[in-house]
Amino acid sequence: MKLDDDIALAHRLADAAGNAIRPHFRSGVTTERKADASPVTLADRAAEEAMRRILKAERPQDTVIGEEFGTETGTTNRSWVLDPIDGTSGFLAGRAMFGTLIALVVDGWPVMGVIDQPIAGERWVGASGRVTELNGKPVKTRLCRELGDATIATTGPHYFSQHEGDHFMQLASKTDYRRMVMGGDCYNYAMLASGHLDIVCEANLKLYDWAALVPVVEGAGGMMCDWNGDPLHAGSDGHVLALGDPARLDDVVEALMGDHHH
Repeated sequence: MKLDDDIALAHRLADAAGNAIRPHFRSGVTTERKADASPVTLADRAAEEAMRRILKAERPQDTVIGEEFGTETGTTNRSWVLDPIDGTSGFLAGRAMFGTLIALVVDGWPVMGVIDQPIAGERWVGASGRVTELNGKPVKTRLCRELGDATIATTGPHYFSQHEGDHFMQLASKTDYRRMVMGGDCYNYAMLASGHLDIVCEANLKLYDWAALVPVVEGAGGMMCDWNGDPLHAGSDGHVLALGDPARLDDVVEALMGDHHH
């Protein structure tokens, strides 16, 4: 299968997901906290179902892994990894920083990824050996001469254990503290790819949370790894780092892991 065909298909998947999501955004949030009644759940399910329908028709042999409907195992070494709405709390708060994440993972390694923001009409596409594009135009991460100049982002403190939070704060305290960004989910990685952020640091991510981010960030000149600096693959433990400037890797890992660095 040619990468071009897979990228074209990923665009179709993103279009279908966006069409399913848009009617539910800022649609008036139910006061009931019933899972099945919330706009985000309706949007999530509809978007993933729409993407799965297309994949069943176009790539029936490939595995599909999605946040909402689990894993449908295929017969190839290729998996389509879907997160219809990454950033559900932002979605519910009416903030257009959530994203649809679509990744193609081959033998456990992400080779193609899409971050789609269907309200703002922004779509980042990254693939192995290619330059990442935002709406068809190339994007690039920015240089970061030293850690003290870096802007760091994370989705929020409540995603860290106490221990992980301590490590994060060790790192954050060595960056440009005044510019630290909270919230944003996948949108932070897109901003890093486009040169507006330097570091994103998170824990407890699932494969569908991060697989699409890797080709986008790396195709823009950045790097993604775990907290030890090792490359991310399907077996990674969910501790995720994104760096706009790979030259800062050692500084970041040292600040983050301190004595625990392996």
